[in-house]
Amino acid sequence: MSFRLRFVAAGAALLLVLAAPALVLAQGNPEPHSFKFNSGQNVQPVFEGWAKNPDGSFNMYFGYFNRNYVETPIVPVGTDNKFEPGTADRGQPTFFNTRIRRSQFSVTVPKDWGKKELTWSVTVHGTTEKAVAWLQPEWEIDPVYGGRTVTDEMKKNKAPTIALEAPATIAMPNSLTLTANVQDDGLPVPQRRPRQAAIGQETPPALKPLPDQPEIPVNVPSIGGGARGGGAGGRGGQQGPVVTWTLWRAPAAAQLSAPTTPVRDGKATVTASFSRPGTYVFRARVSDGELNTEKEATVTVNAAR
Repeated sequence: MSFRLRFVAAGAALLLVLAAPALVLAQGNPEPHSFKFNSGQNVQPVFEGWAKNPDGSFNMYFGYFNRNYVETPIVPVGTDNKFEPGTADRGQPTFFNTRIRRSQFSVTVPKDWGKKELTWSVTVHGTTEKAVAWLQPEWEIDPVYGGRTVTDEMKKNKAPTIALEAPATIAMPNSLTLTANVQDDGLPVPQRRPRQAAIGQETPPALKPLPDQPEIPVNVPSIGGGARGGGAGGRGGQQGPVVTWTLWRAPAAAQLSAPTTPVRDGKATVTASFSRPGTYVFRARVSDGELNTEKEATVTVNAAR
């Protein structure tokens, strides 16, 4: 190869290197802070507001944002998953499902709480994030109706009731069957609505390609198969009450057959399989589309004999 030809080839290679960042941006891939990650990211606890109870006490509502699209960190209650001041265990999850999980639980504080702060801190991959809660007047929320005007029809509606059936222990490799027995008054009258992607599960705009351009598969995760449990689910196109199942505390992930199941003849059933023995806590939330009720079931999974 002549000197001139080598020079041209080298120049062309340099131009490709210099043009690569512009090409990546033009084809829809984001700046680093917009990347999707399968794993390796931390969890941000979130304070979502407070509400006053009839007895004068207050409920402080919390959720979280798991920045991973696949990894589900497990953080036992203790140094890395705690509330302060007071008791470290306030019923928070130790198994963190993926992405945004709104209004997952509440912590009750006494009516004389005043201006004190309640802090939930979670440490994942060496990074500690905190949610600081206090009774800021502007942060008062309506956890039931979300600030909507309550109509006479809504006042007639009663929250569904739920009772869980589950064995106290099972042995691997057997699957667990969880059954929710639900009673509901049939209100509000079910209506079909188009199903929409849950908030926090959409593809960020920076990751979408421009018209007629392919998306470069850089750092875009492939979601593993199998259900992992879910957060608060909407009714979508389903008529009647639905039960959303969440793995709340666990030593390892459990594979749920379906994170959300419809109620049929007063029952909703799900199965779970396990890869590791230990104590597992499942949370079931039944929703009639307006009002919710939750119950937990604790199951000890023994190793195979």
